[in-house]
Amino acid sequence: MSLKNFMAFLLSISLVTGVMLTGACAGEEIETPVQEAPAQIIKDITPQEASTLIKNNQDNPDFVILDVRTPEEFTEEHIAEAVNLNFYSETFRDELNQLDKNKTYLVYCRIGGRSRNALDIMKELNFREAYNMLGGILQWKAEGLPTTK
Repeated sequence: MSLKNFMAFLLSISLVTGVMLTGACAGEEIETPVQEAPAQIIKDITPQEASTLIKNNQDNPDFVILDVRTPEEFTEEHIAEAVNLNFYSETFRDELNQLDKNKTYLVYCRIGGRSRNALDIMKELNFREAYNMLGGILQWKAEGLPTTK
């Protein structure tokens, strides 16, 4: 056998071996555990549902009532324990993005428009759980629920 034929033979053997090894690996399925993120909960709730949510989370440090009205509106009256983050502030989105996304948020405003928009932003920013109170603080008060100054 000539050197040229011997080299061709070795090359053929190498190619066949490579194809066989590659084919054997391709047929095997390697199972890797999949870590699924918890489902995002972003939804509208009534003032009565919001009241229940507040009562059920009274001593929960991971529950935040977020009032997105102006500081002036907030000072006039607000839901007890609420924190104020002005939707109209130029830095609103950045301030919202700095909040702990793993906490649960109840968001409200005057009638529900700003809080609905805030909730949409929270969804984009991957907050885990946030609720918009329909009708805002006006509906809250209309249903006889308490506010503070």
